[in-house]
Amino acid sequence: LLETNEEVPPADLSSKVAKVEGCIRMYEEMHRLKARERLRERQEKLEQMVRAAHAQASEQLKRFDELRELKRRQEFQELQEVMEKSSKEAQRQQEKLKEEHRHRAKMLDLKLREAEQQRQRQEELERLHRKEGQERLRRLYSIQEELLQLNQQIDPNYRHKDLPRIDLSAYSNRGNQICGLVSGLIRSASEGGIPTPADVASTERALQEMRGLISSMQQEITAALGERKRRDEEEKKQKQEELEKEEQMETQTYAPAQHLGGEQQKEGLQVTTEESIMQWYQQLQDAAEQCAAAFSEIGNCRGNAEVKKIKTNLQKAATIPVSQISSISGSQLREVFDKIHNLLSGKPVQTEGQTVLVTQHPQGLEFFVCYKLAEKFVRHGEGEVSFHQDSAFPVAVVLSGIWELHPRVGVIFLAHLHKRCPYAVPFYPARKEGTSTEEYQRMLGYEVHDSRVEEQDHFLKRMSGMIRLYAAIIQLRWPFGNKQGAHPHGLSYGWRWLAQMLNLEPLADVTPMLLLDFLEVCGNALMKQYGIQFWKAMLFIQKSYIPRIEAVTSSGQMGCLSRLKNFVQKCLQAEEMPLPKGILTPSFWRT
Repeated sequence: LLETNEEVPPADLSSKVAKVEGCIRMYEEMHRLKARERLRERQEKLEQMVRAAHAQASEQLKRFDELRELKRRQEFQELQEVMEKSSKEAQRQQEKLKEEHRHRAKMLDLKLREAEQQRQRQEELERLHRKEGQERLRRLYSIQEELLQLNQQIDPNYRHKDLPRIDLSAYSNRGNQICGLVSGLIRSASEGGIPTPADVASTERALQEMRGLISSMQQEITAALGERKRRDEEEKKQKQEELEKEEQMETQTYAPAQHLGGEQQKEGLQVTTEESIMQWYQQLQDAAEQCAAAFSEIGNCRGNAEVKKIKTNLQKAATIPVSQISSISGSQLREVFDKIHNLLSGKPVQTEGQTVLVTQHPQGLEFFVCYKLAEKFVRHGEGEVSFHQDSAFPVAVVLSGIWELHPRVGVIFLAHLHKRCPYAVPFYPARKEGTSTEEYQRMLGYEVHDSRVEEQDHFLKRMSGMIRLYAAIIQLRWPFGNKQGAHPHGLSYGWRWLAQMLNLEPLADVTPMLLLDFLEVCGNALMKQYGIQFWKAMLFIQKSYIPRIEAVTSSGQMGCLSRLKNFVQKCLQAEEMPLPKGILTPSFWRT
């Protein structure tokens, strides 16, 4: 209407505009109503859809929960089935393993029984083999013993070498050859373990040859003796008389006081030692003094630091190994012996990290080292041995070996021993005019410091240690040395000591203690060496000498005498001297 070209009056125009506005409002109102209706309907539809969706979702959730519960139950069922299946499989596997274990145990038990039976059979075979070997070895020893006895039958027959048309040297040479062959065969068989039947056969053939040799020799001698039977009988009688004279002289020389002449028995025992023994004692003291005087330069070295150092090192090298001697093992004792022997042989030795040679000083070997070494052995005897009596044997065996290889050490050792313990000679020093009391006490072996004499118990203990060491030395030899030569100071010196001791008037305390220590250590060896003569000496001690000791012993000094009396009585009753405690056995040297 507004777009028409007609001109409308202003009044009509405003009415029309109002109508148009009214229409527009009416339209807008109607449109709003319709929109509200459509919105309400849409909201209702949406609410229905929401309710439907909620209901559907609830149903789906229920179905999902049911499905999930079903799956859980199915999985649980499957897991239970799997577990049951696994359990059954494990049970079957366990049963199978048990069966295998029982089978293996059965097989192992069978193998163990077979192994035990095999071991028993092997042990039985080895035992039989060892038994056969021991029987063969005993057979070899018996054959060797018979061979030696037969060979001894050849040697005495050298007295027939001056028979006409007879020469026995060939028999002796062949006998010695046979003995040497058999000894070498037995030695090689022993080193190899068990001798073989071939070894026994060889020794038996050698025995048969020796018997044939003896038979031939006896036949030849018998044939030759027909011409000189009478002269041989005279020579035999003469030799028998000479032998009886020699035995009588030996008895007079070595038997104790009961075998002395009747005149001396009436006068009583000696107060002084025999002149020959005292001369020997003086010679030893002179040798020690000459040795001490010879190393005066190295002895007085206060102003010379180099010589003083050499002296200190040499003294340590000589004395420290002696302090290391013990009965721990044979190998350790051999090491100590080698150290001392190498030092005395001029070889370098290690002492406290330093290399020491006796050639570092011209007086080192010949005098200083020998002197200090011998002095240390004596000090060790009066110290260590007096407190640990069993230690006498390892010290003695080392000293015996050194003595054999280096005699100067033994001579100086005896001189030191006699000076520290005059009863080892034995002799009782007499007090000379002008000799002070302290000096005389020192001559008797007592230690005197600041005019104080040592206690009697300590004195007796020191004397005991030195006598025990001396008694061990005279019966022992170094087992790895050359045993062809004689012992440098053997049992004959011990027998002379015992005989001289029993010819001296006894002293209280000292005499019974020395006799007891000496017999405990050396009695067994003297018994084996001197036999009936030793038992005569023991009987003399019991019947004659112990009463003499009792006569000079006070009631407070009966300890040593009682022990001596009981020891002698037990030995005479048992007719056997016990082995000394601490003696080194052959097994000791394998340790």
